[in-house]
Amino acid sequence: MSDEHPPQNNFSIQKIYVKDVSFESPATPKVFQFQKWEPKIDLNLNNQHSSLDNDSYEVILSITATVNQEDKTAFLVEVKQAGIFVIQGFNEQDRNYLLGSQCMNILMPYAREVISDMTTRGGFPPLILSPVNFDALYQQHLDRQKNQAAGEQGSEPASEEVVKH
Repeated sequence: MSDEHPPQNNFSIQKIYVKDVSFESPATPKVFQFQKWEPKIDLNLNNQHSSLDNDSYEVILSITATVNQEDKTAFLVEVKQAGIFVIQGFNEQDRNYLLGSQCMNILMPYAREVISDMTTRGGFPPLILSPVNFDALYQQHLDRQKNQAAGEQGSEPASEEVVKH
């Protein structure tokens, strides 16, 4: 009689950390002389992951926000929010979904806080990012992969979203 059991599904967070952060405000102090704060925001999201061993993954959510005021760059903030996640017992499709969507949902609030804090420390009103539907982005990624496999060419990286406000 064997005591072997199929592995249990396990999805857990081992560590959350900031891997890289950058804040630039090239037009200071002149940019602070604006009459009314009406920023134009270009937001770029990207994600990547790498296997640390059979069941552990480093996942990185990269966010770059470029904020322009009156056609000048008020500031640029970049954050690479990372985490180490254990993913055991899942099939490849479910594991890819966890890496491409659920880990991003976990990392986003941390990245949002870092960006808000950095912009305030830079002398600007806090930049508070809206929630992101990572499930929809992941589905778009899968759709692009299917289209590329069918011979169509996708022009954008699968894990990137650019938002303009």
